[in-house]
Amino acid sequence: MAVQKEIWLSSIVGLLFAQNSFMAKAFNADEYVNQGKTVHIPQAGAPSGVKKNRAELPASVKQRKDSDLTFVLDEYTTDPVHIPHADTVELSYDKRESILRQDKLKLLDEVAKSFIAAWLPTDAECTLKTTGRAVDAHTPSATGKRKAFTADDVLAAMTAFNAADIPQEGRYLLLDAQMYSQLLASLTKTEGMAFLACADAVNGVVGKLHSFNVMLRSTVAAVDADGALVAEAAATDCAAALAWHEQSVCRALGEVKMYSNEDDPTYYGDIYSFLVRAGGRRMRNDGAGVLAIVQDTVE
Repeated sequence: MAVQKEIWLSSIVGLLFAQNSFMAKAFNADEYVNQGKTVHIPQAGAPSGVKKNRAELPASVKQRKDSDLTFVLDEYTTDPVHIPHADTVELSYDKRESILRQDKLKLLDEVAKSFIAAWLPTDAECTLKTTGRAVDAHTPSATGKRKAFTADDVLAAMTAFNAADIPQEGRYLLLDAQMYSQLLASLTKTEGMAFLACADAVNGVVGKLHSFNVMLRSTVAAVDADGALVAEAAATDCAAALAWHEQSVCRALGEVKMYSNEDDPTYYGDIYSFLVRAGGRRMRNDGAGVLAIVQDTVE
């Protein structure tokens, strides 16, 4: 009987992770990561009053009262992984390279989720509701129907930003996969062509509509009936998109540090782990320049 030869490829199929280029579209405070635990964001007080044809002199002198916002830098670490000596000499693929690449991507993916949670508003004044046709709810465990995300919802966000004097340049909109499809379905053929023509793959922008650079991630956020990020998935959850101006949110992201103990005499192999410090929040105490666009429920 002939011996059946088994063939092993020289590469391994890795896990897939979400697109996280949106993290770069924020006020960059990376330089402060290694300077302490808490980052302070000074907030300017009210400007001086203005009077036309002032009649009373001397004018009343006042001081401007400033304040500050803070956020804490968190430390993210991966579980240490052991690579036995045999895996480095007997396998057809480079297991060390695969593990290190995948764990680093997983680490940054968790950081990206934390930035979304830190930037996403939960108050009603900074929340818009979708207005489209009824579609199936798509967040984990959610049931029933929700209103689709449409171009009209992007228009509503643009109107809100314009009314708040948010600069035209530097506006971004992060959608999950389902909301992005709903948006495309709401566009006419001409609108769709114009939208896609503005795509910038290098910077993670999939199109531009109503002054917003649209970015795509497999998931963005799910909120409960009160607009708060869900701690546990429930049937009543709704998907949320994030609209922001790059100077209205802040991110501090350190370099990923790798720890290694090669040729460990007790494990007879190599041990690796990763660490990164990161944190962020909305930049303004009035919440201007950031909106949550939440799928409305269908009665």
